[in-house]
Amino acid sequence: VQLQASGGGLVQPGGSLRLSCAVSGDTFSYHTTGWFRQAPGKEHEFVAAKRWNGGTTSYADSVKGRFTISRDNARTTVYLQMNSLKPEDTAVYYCASGRGLIFSDFDKRTRYDHWGQGTQVTVSS
Repeated sequence: VQLQASGGGLVQPGGSLRLSCAVSGDTFSYHTTGWFRQAPGKEHEFVAAKRWNGGTTSYADSVKGRFTISRDNARTTVYLQMNSLKPEDTAVYYCASGRGLIFSDFDKRTRYDHWGQGTQVTVSS
């Protein structure tokens, strides 16, 4: 499985960005795809995840109501729509994919087998 993340950039507080993660190389429908982020000097943090077979979705409390994870199955792309961005959302964002995850695994970085390169999101005025 190969993942390619894109869409990061500089945005003012309160603004929006949409990240994309192009997934290729395996059966898309049987994976869970997640987004994690890492701010300077901090550990990787779970952001959101979605299982494609059934559509179960999970979000970190810090982004609930502001971020939405979705997919375009025909194009095998996963999106992270980020609204009402805050300076504390500044980080490198990574997409990842894994098989066989149960809901309680969604926020566990070690359960994901494949990772894309990161894309920088900077929220600043």
